[in-house]
Amino acid sequence: MKKFFISIMVMAIMVVSLTGCGSSSEDVLTVYIGFQEDHAVAALDQFTQDTGIKVEMIRMSAGEILARIRSEKGNPQASVWYGGPADTFVAAQQEGLLEAYVSENADVIDPAFKDKDGFWTGIYVGALGFASNKDFLERNGLEAPTSWEDLLNPAFQDEIIMAHPGSSGTAYAILYTVLEVFGSEDAGFQYLEKLHPQVQQYTTSGSAPGRMVGMEEAGVGLLFAHDIIKYQEEGFDNLILTIPSDGTGYETGAVALIKDAPNQDLAKAFIDWTLTTSAQEVGQRTGSYQNLTNPDAQEPEKAVRLSDINVINYDPVKAGSERQRLLDKWDAEIYNK
Repeated sequence: MKKFFISIMVMAIMVVSLTGCGSSSEDVLTVYIGFQEDHAVAALDQFTQDTGIKVEMIRMSAGEILARIRSEKGNPQASVWYGGPADTFVAAQQEGLLEAYVSENADVIDPAFKDKDGFWTGIYVGALGFASNKDFLERNGLEAPTSWEDLLNPAFQDEIIMAHPGSSGTAYAILYTVLEVFGSEDAGFQYLEKLHPQVQQYTTSGSAPGRMVGMEEAGVGLLFAHDIIKYQEEGFDNLILTIPSDGTGYETGAVALIKDAPNQDLAKAFIDWTLTTSAQEVGQRTGSYQNLTNPDAQEPEKAVRLSDINVINYDPVKAGSERQRLLDKWDAEIYNK
């Protein structure tokens, strides 16, 4: 059975956007961004249109952004971290990698979706789901999984794809969700040990499993529901989205100021902008249907609303505080066992 951690270097791309010749580094804001590529490009284009500020970005998964900011501590190369689950931001905050900034635009954001001291602020919310390949299910006489226990069906052995929790905020959200759904860390890890033989590949990117299942490289992918809907919109009509009925987790996608970052005034202007309706409505124009944290923004009609599904009480502060310990335990007791 193939079981390896795919390093998709192409997922870490640099896009220099609207940085005309003759611009100095002091004129250009650098952002580390966790959105899918088309959403990222559209968002930064909209920011420049709205503010006239030039910006460049590097797109990575949340765990990769955390690792990069950690490696650049003392000499930060970017000013803003934009997108990815808040628990990863909490881990960065506790390592002294973020700087508090309370935007005046954060007043409209529900307290549940922001840090009270301004170390991170929520910009969207999205639930976890399962993406199943319709043809695979039909060939094998299966129904799409609707619970975490369903994933342990022997018919799904070597047919499940998810990201590696160390690189992907999506996958860490899956890991933490399982512990909560099964009621204790011990019970959750017992489940994860059973799930491991079912997993064909651990990818770097949290959204990649959806595309791979759509291309029939596997039967089921574990990722955020809004990414599954995006792939369906892009033509993978062979994907079936289900939400685990026994409970699912969700991310609060966040934005934050990197500690000691260059261009702090530009960075604060960027964070202010991310909380506006103009910024939050960009995603749905590229098929990214997250729920939005600004109550005045137009919610995507296709977004999966948390009120319609069985969500756990996902505490990003608790999840972030436990992140490194749980990742080390997962590596030692499951991935490298």
